[in-house]
Amino acid sequence: MGELDYHSGVAYTPMDSQTPESVRALDVAVLESLKEVIRSELECQVCYQVLLDPLTTSCGHTFCRRCFSRAMDHSNHCPMCRHVLPLVHSQQAEPSNKRAGHLIQHLLPDLLAARLDLAAQEDMIDEEANLPIFPCTLAYPRMPTFLHIFEPRYRLMIRRIMENGTRKFGMVAYKTQREYVQGGPHWQEYGTVLFVDRVEMLPDGRSLLETRGLYKFRIIETGMLDGYLTGRVQRIDDISVLEEEAIEISETSGAAPLEDDEVGRIRRTSTQQLLEYGLEFIRQAQGRSARWLHQRVLAAYGQPPEDAATFPYWLASVLPIAEAEKYTLLPTTSVRTRLKITAEWIHRLEQARCEYEAELAKKAQEERARQEPTVPEDTATHTENTTVDNQVNISLAFETPIRSEDSRPAEVTGDDLHVTENSEAEIAPGPAS
Repeated sequence: MGELDYHSGVAYTPMDSQTPESVRALDVAVLESLKEVIRSELECQVCYQVLLDPLTTSCGHTFCRRCFSRAMDHSNHCPMCRHVLPLVHSQQAEPSNKRAGHLIQHLLPDLLAARLDLAAQEDMIDEEANLPIFPCTLAYPRMPTFLHIFEPRYRLMIRRIMENGTRKFGMVAYKTQREYVQGGPHWQEYGTVLFVDRVEMLPDGRSLLETRGLYKFRIIETGMLDGYLTGRVQRIDDISVLEEEAIEISETSGAAPLEDDEVGRIRRTSTQQLLEYGLEFIRQAQGRSARWLHQRVLAAYGQPPEDAATFPYWLASVLPIAEAEKYTLLPTTSVRTRLKITAEWIHRLEQARCEYEAELAKKAQEERARQEPTVPEDTATHTENTTVDNQVNISLAFETPIRSEDSRPAEVTGDDLHVTENSEAEIAPGPAS
């Protein structure tokens, strides 16, 4: 090893020791020859570029750390020899190949600089011009969103936003089948920018994210980057306090609504009273031990906030109603408008609950009347009144579900935090406020 064979041919180049230029020229020629020979050994076999942060696997092959991570998103086999590799998480903790890194740094500095510039461009994220977008579910500003990332393209997206330090991406919900237009996008126009507060990497490369909403946005144009959606977006902020006060004055100073005009009554209610109306509804629901206000839900989303700007988002996060109803909060730019939307939800929910309880009481009374023997008139009257009172009191002690379109109550099990779209209790659309 390292010894020249006895029969090898050797060519000697005579040199004039008095001319250092010739010695330097020969050294440069030898160095260029060495670069050409070694360059192929310092290229990644995934991206076919010079190695960046080289990582050597247990089977002896070396790749860029990023390229290796992307390959492991799809399979735990070596991209070269298909050897089964250890868990991805343990491989990512392996140190870089320092010898290969030093060779690249000293022999191929120009190629390394170009590779670093290209990697920096990949990491660069303009939140308004090229925001990574994840179509998944509804999210709201100031509210937490919990995600399980397992698809390779979104694993790559999350890895990029964590490595570049922005920790931000956009979240949009999918359109329902009723809303989707043939040939159009499958996702909604408005979404929320999320910030990753905490990430837990699982051994197989999946991750669990805890995020919080920062602000709303509207998608102007979309594109694709390495399989995931990106978009040029416009930030959506609420109107100023002065504009809010002007709207409240104009709406509350109008003519008094009719007695049966619930929408008109809500429109004339002050912003503070709308907030109190919502908080009182939550207190009553907690008093009835509503299943959608389970302790696990409150542990995730917190107690109902007393801030008018945050309460509608909190209520939409915990209330088991149709996603289409919840989505109406995102395009609005007025706190008062969002509180009026939630007040209409509460009114229709309470109305449906009262009707459902009355129906249960009526059925219970009829069933008792069929089962009980004939009694004197005075005793029957006393028994009837007691039965109705007891039945109403019993029904009020439990939270009743919202009735769906076919008049059957939707059930929310104790293990479920939300009702899925297929079994969701939809609120009948009310008139626009």
